[in-house]
Amino acid sequence: MGKSITYKILEKHLVSGELIKGKEIGIKIDQTLTQDATGTMAYLQFEAMGIPKVKTELSVSYVDHNTLQQGFENADDHRYLQTVAAKYGIKFSRPGNGICHQVHLERFGVPGKTLVGSDSHTPTGGGMGMIAIGAGGIDVAVAMGGGAFHLVSPEVIKVNLIGKLRKWVSAKDVILYVLSIISTKGNVNKVLEYSGEGVKTLSVPERATITNMGAETGVTTSIFPSDEVTRKFLQAQNREGVWQELSADEDAEYVQVIDIDLAEVEPMVALPHSPGNVVKVKELVGKKVDQVMIGSCTNSSLRDLMIVGKLLAGKKVNLNTSLGIAPGSRQVLSMISKNGILGEMLDAGARILENTCGFCIGNGQAPNTNAVSVRTNNRNFEGRSGTLSAGIYLVSPETAVLAAIAGEFVNPLAMAESDFPKIDLSNSFDIDDSMVIEPTDNPDAVEVFRGPNIGEPPKNKALSNILRGKVGIKVEDKITTDHIMPAGQRLKYRSNINKYAEFVFETVVPEFSKNAASLRDEGKGVFIVAGESYGQGSSREHAAMCPMYLGVKAVFAKSIERIHAANLVNFGILPLIFVNPDDYNKIDKNDELDIGDVIGGIDKGCYIDIENKTKNTQIKMGYSLSSRQKEILKAGGLLNYTKDVKERTK
Repeated sequence: MGKSITYKILEKHLVSGELIKGKEIGIKIDQTLTQDATGTMAYLQFEAMGIPKVKTELSVSYVDHNTLQQGFENADDHRYLQTVAAKYGIKFSRPGNGICHQVHLERFGVPGKTLVGSDSHTPTGGGMGMIAIGAGGIDVAVAMGGGAFHLVSPEVIKVNLIGKLRKWVSAKDVILYVLSIISTKGNVNKVLEYSGEGVKTLSVPERATITNMGAETGVTTSIFPSDEVTRKFLQAQNREGVWQELSADEDAEYVQVIDIDLAEVEPMVALPHSPGNVVKVKELVGKKVDQVMIGSCTNSSLRDLMIVGKLLAGKKVNLNTSLGIAPGSRQVLSMISKNGILGEMLDAGARILENTCGFCIGNGQAPNTNAVSVRTNNRNFEGRSGTLSAGIYLVSPETAVLAAIAGEFVNPLAMAESDFPKIDLSNSFDIDDSMVIEPTDNPDAVEVFRGPNIGEPPKNKALSNILRGKVGIKVEDKITTDHIMPAGQRLKYRSNINKYAEFVFETVVPEFSKNAASLRDEGKGVFIVAGESYGQGSSREHAAMCPMYLGVKAVFAKSIERIHAANLVNFGILPLIFVNPDDYNKIDKNDELDIGDVIGGIDKGCYIDIENKTKNTQIKMGYSLSSRQKEILKAGGLLNYTKDVKERTK
């Protein structure tokens, strides 16, 4: 039996375990990336490991989230990131250089390499044939220290692309169509591998749009072949030397095949409040639009903004609609400023925003009350935009710009094919890496800057064999990491856990943090009860770290998404699954619970029994933990476990 691209790369990087579907493996990581919202804690954790220099081939620290620098906190964090990068052998991408995924694709991605990043959209790198995976910051810290990254050997789904996209239809519509097929849940420990003749019709940035938003399906990652299209992209970036061809064997094994005729794909839209709530744009024609935002790591490439600029040429943004455009990198901004596209945008009345994540993470550009906001980013969770009552609609750049001009939804396929703009992407891109600062050759001379907002990684205790406490909150299905730990204006506290923990579940149950802290101080454990797909969305480890700080000992859920489940383990919180989903109805907020013989339950079997003392009932919980994860939990988290291993191997 032949091999998929996924298994070829995993095999070359395997350091522990066996490549058997469903079994845990450890792989060597070639590259890491962080962004500032998660990077400060990742580097604090790396420092706590006592390793003098990163051991990866390449590690890059990006600043792209908190660039507004409101208050001293963000600026202090960025100074910390710059100095810690200089000291420990990490490249530092300064504020203004661009969004991590866009810049990494342009300047650092290498086909066939492994990349782990403290951002859930790290799979963007799969657009050029990388195994690129989003993870919690502490997993990235371990990888920077030379440790293996652990994952479950995935099931690989083949997405077979045939034909070619019609004019007015783009890669964003393809991934929205994929989401309409496989949804946002039930895809844990799977990989989407794209193949077929249709792949050749998609540029690397278009492929990257698809792998980027593949994160919303819940898969481990997505990947495209590395072919002649990839080589030409790297050649245009003056990096052809890192290219290698990668393709699956003709008889490669897949658990499922999804056939997509690109010529049949229509413009799609994800309705509020889930990327999986997908319909065709033609169903919304005529719906009034208040705001249009174009950019984010999903749709801010040169190709996307050239299309947008050409369609705006000679036109004006609707008087009742606000249009904001954020290029993905300084390279893209430089090129559209030189080729006239930026001028077309300005003349049309667009607001040009900094080349950062910005509006996608709720850091500025919040829409008005009850607004319809049409955006090209990848997530539309309730309240993520900064306005709880707003509805966020996810679309392609083509659909977005037509809505900005008309002030309402327009079906792009209703436009004449001859009106679709022709663009020339050239055979070479502007190359200027002056905003990437190299690490110093004299690390001993570097003093790491630590402002008052910089704290220490919170410490957990070893797992107790008996856990007693109360249910602090009960939530329903599809609770995202944005629900657990809000972003936006709260991002500046990411390196100050004592402060940031005050906002856990702020938009769901505002008093949760205060109540949980009281239980913790009384010596009682805190438990969370959840429905399906708990913890979907961002890789932010703070959604586990801050609850741990507040005394959360276990999460009881119908299902937990991959990255969040790993983060819970990394911070010593038990991720438990209802054996009988109906038992979800047998626990309520404030119920007193006892979990006896926790360690015995972890060591001896697959189940842990919960006693609901309030209702005098017993509930059986299951779990999916590797032997390594069991030891991490018993140690009280990955940081404790790593220190223990280091001590034993001295």
